[in-house]
Amino acid sequence: MIPVHSMSWAESASPSLQAPSYTYPSTMSPAYTPVSVRQGFGQAYTPQSDYYASSTNSFNSPTMAPSSSDQQPQQQKFDWPDSVRSYVQRSFQSSNVDPSVSDTEIKAKLKETIRYTQDCGTMYTTDWDNMPLPQVMIKTQRRQELMQSAAAPPTVAESDRPTTVSASSNPKKRKSSDLSGPEPLGTTTVPWRSGKTLEDRITKPSNTMDSPLAAKSKFQKNAEKRLRRGDGGYQSTYRSPSPPLPTGPIVGLNENLEKRYLRLTAAPKPSDVRPEHVLHKTLDLLKKKWRKDGNYNYICDQFKSLRQDLTVQRIKNEFTVSVYEIHARIALEKGDLGEYNQCQTQLRALYRAGVKGNAIEFKAYRILYFIHTANRTALNDAIADLTAAEKEEIPIKHALSVRSALALGNYHKFFQLYLDVPNMGAYLIDMFVKRERLAALANMCKAFKPDLKLRYISEELGFESDTEAAQFIIDHAGHDMLQERPDHVIFLTGKAGQLFEEARAEAFRRVDLKGQI
Repeated sequence: MIPVHSMSWAESASPSLQAPSYTYPSTMSPAYTPVSVRQGFGQAYTPQSDYYASSTNSFNSPTMAPSSSDQQPQQQKFDWPDSVRSYVQRSFQSSNVDPSVSDTEIKAKLKETIRYTQDCGTMYTTDWDNMPLPQVMIKTQRRQELMQSAAAPPTVAESDRPTTVSASSNPKKRKSSDLSGPEPLGTTTVPWRSGKTLEDRITKPSNTMDSPLAAKSKFQKNAEKRLRRGDGGYQSTYRSPSPPLPTGPIVGLNENLEKRYLRLTAAPKPSDVRPEHVLHKTLDLLKKKWRKDGNYNYICDQFKSLRQDLTVQRIKNEFTVSVYEIHARIALEKGDLGEYNQCQTQLRALYRAGVKGNAIEFKAYRILYFIHTANRTALNDAIADLTAAEKEEIPIKHALSVRSALALGNYHKFFQLYLDVPNMGAYLIDMFVKRERLAALANMCKAFKPDLKLRYISEELGFESDTEAAQFIIDHAGHDMLQERPDHVIFLTGKAGQLFEEARAEAFRRVDLKGQI
């Protein structure tokens, strides 16, 4: 009988298992093997002698192995981008509810899709706006399974064959069987000895959240990367047979002038799309309603629907440019940077394709937009794309002067340019003039001490009146820095220096990039 001290913790913890018998050579002195106290099953145990190593190699109890949850590091919190949050919200909207798909199935599919893009590092590059909803993917899977079962029913011979466990259902089991040595009798042949092709041996992504992609082998990860090269980094687990591609763009048949914007989840139908001659009438109607009512929510929805009909019909002409230009100007007027930037992105592509429009006006807007977002790399690229003739155009020349004045810290010139902006550039400058006023006021506090007339501040910083300048100072906790004199009001620059220096740092700390593409 083996002494108790010589048994491993795995043997002593399983009363149902019988300890193997060992035959000791006559030269050994097996009195007992000292074993250190084990504090918990999550710790890695180090053998104390050659005897322990030989006994554990010949006998191992899988029932007492530490759980995988103890071995895996705790997952860190991940900050989802806004596009992912919007995708999750759309999945549970009442308009997208499908009675045939339960909420449990939707949640499982969302976890699978988001975890997959997170592990692959494609969460920020995936086009979540055009990603199929989980309801659609679940129903697609059901149709595919139904088609496969109907197209290839199992034969008698196939049904008699022993069932082989898929490697993707339990990747850990597949690894252990691959490294276990010779096959025992009665088991199935391993994949590389079954005569299958390399494509059949590639492990597909797991369908459950219990087996994370991080546990896959290096070969499996490389194989999945090759599969993802052709689809932009995202590969859905379920794919339906692709419908035949149309020979050309569809031609709309809808005669309604007004149509609500709905995000496409399937191929558009001609009966739901308006042809170009109807879209011309729609644009005229929208311009009249905008001048009369000024209802931006309605106008924005109608313009997005109009742009969608142009896109699905692949209409790229001067009319398309005019639609995007008008929508961009309306969005600028209402301070909607998201819609403006979408229009600006499409206009840039149309101008590059040679379609005529007001390219000079919107190239100037593009420069001012990058000044607002403090994107120096994109700003330098936009300036490098300009020709010598374009730099002499008034809108672009003005935008370049704004950039030069801010780069040199010439606030006197900047606010003079702010009061005389061509086209609608003033709406873009309004988005960053506040932070530039704070910067200029902080510099004034350093240059003029102990005080400064409020009138001088109004003239230099482009305020319409002394009242507006005083309100600007009060809004930034500077009400104690204003004093009334018999004939004027002064601003105590000597005391306000630290206050407005902190306000400037806060204003430049974060830039609103809403709608940037």
